[in-house]
Amino acid sequence: MKNLYCSLFGHHYKVSKKITYHVKEYKCKNCKAEMTINGNGALIPLTPKFKEINTVLSYIHKKRLEKGQKLFMTDL
Repeated sequence: MKNLYCSLFGHHYKVSKKITYHVKEYKCKNCKAEMTINGNGALIPLTPKFKEINTVLSYIHKKRLEKGQKLFMTDL
């Protein structure tokens, strides 16, 4: 029934996870379909390959933020 709703009215995506400032994972409120942003900025289905890529990208992004914060704190 939920897939029927989405096929008639379209998906209603909500951000489920913020990977970086630009890359996010989305989940449909009705049918639970998961999507992510590719390198060109287009929504694509969240496959296991892209889930792994997003995990690594999130790890790298967090490390860079921590490194930048440490540099900022030592400058003060």
